Amino acid sequence: MENLALWYRRFGEPDSVLQPETAPLGELAPGHLRVQMLFSPVNASDLIPITGAYRHRTPLPAVAGYEGVGIVIQAPAPFTGLVGKRVLPLRGHGTWQRYVDCPAEYAIPVPDNIDSHLAARAYINPLAAQMMLAHYPPQGKRVLLTAAGSDCAILLGQWARQRGAQAVYGIHRSRVHAERLDAMGIIPVAQQDTQKIDAIAACADVVYDATGGALAEAILNVMPEQGVFVCYGLLSRQTFRQQRPMPRVAWFHIRNYLDALSVEAWHAEFERIWPQLCGSQYSHATVYPLTEWQRALSAYREGGRIGKPILSMMA
Repeated sequence: MENLALWYRRFGEPDSVLQPETAPLGELAPGHLRVQMLFSPVNASDLIPITGAYRHRTPLPAVAGYEGVGIVIQAPAPFTGLVGKRVLPLRGHGTWQRYVDCPAEYAIPVPDNIDSHLAARAYINPLAAQMMLAHYPPQGKRVLLTAAGSDCAILLGQWARQRGAQAVYGIHRSRVHAERLDAMGIIPVAQQDTQKIDAIAACADVVYDATGGALAEAILNVMPEQGVFVCYGLLSRQTFRQQRPMPRVAWFHIRNYLDALSVEAWHAEFERIWPQLCGSQYSHATVYPLTEWQRALSAYREGGRIGKPILSMMA
């Protein structure tokens, strides 16, 4: 069988360095599943490593993509019951390809009641949100989100409210996001309204920040000293400096927690994620064939976007 994959062999802007390549499939390694991919989303976490931002831990060449859903077509003896079933083929090679080989013990079976478009997005953002809320609990606290229209932030906001947050505020750049946030019970705050941001940040107990840069610095300058500022992304592509010794700044990177999870704990995380996802509002999927990956990347960059670009691997 032939496999089509999006490779990058040097760092740079994704549109410039990603290249579709076709090659025969090799032999399946022991202890691995072979998965025929259905869908894989376009996330910031897929694109940022391609630029070289994490080059110290991104060996080249590499296939892009960190998550997705597919159907098992080949499995070793203890896992033959998964053949023909949908799984999330995680912690293997890149997912922006038509066939993915992954460690069998880390593949996550998808419940029958979960749509494939949703299942494709059940790893990066939901697991990050769930882990942040576990390590930096929001109960009884005033919560502030940056990049509040992003998929991770809307889950953080909804799940923080479910976990007893006193109030959840979300900084956004588009009026379209304001309407969505309000419908979720997240109080929208326009990014241009710096006075309002200062006032809310001055009372915030916990901030979940995905942007970094000038916005992060502005929030840190007025936050209460006893608060905690959790940075889990740099969507602005700019770092920030903390001008005061407090509040505490915590850096959250999901990969730093994975090695500590046993196989059983890894699967337990998803057993908690599935029912939460079913009961949450999430961005609708906009599907693009793998061969039209450049259109998908262009759609991802659109301002005010409320849909999530997803690559259809077999189209």
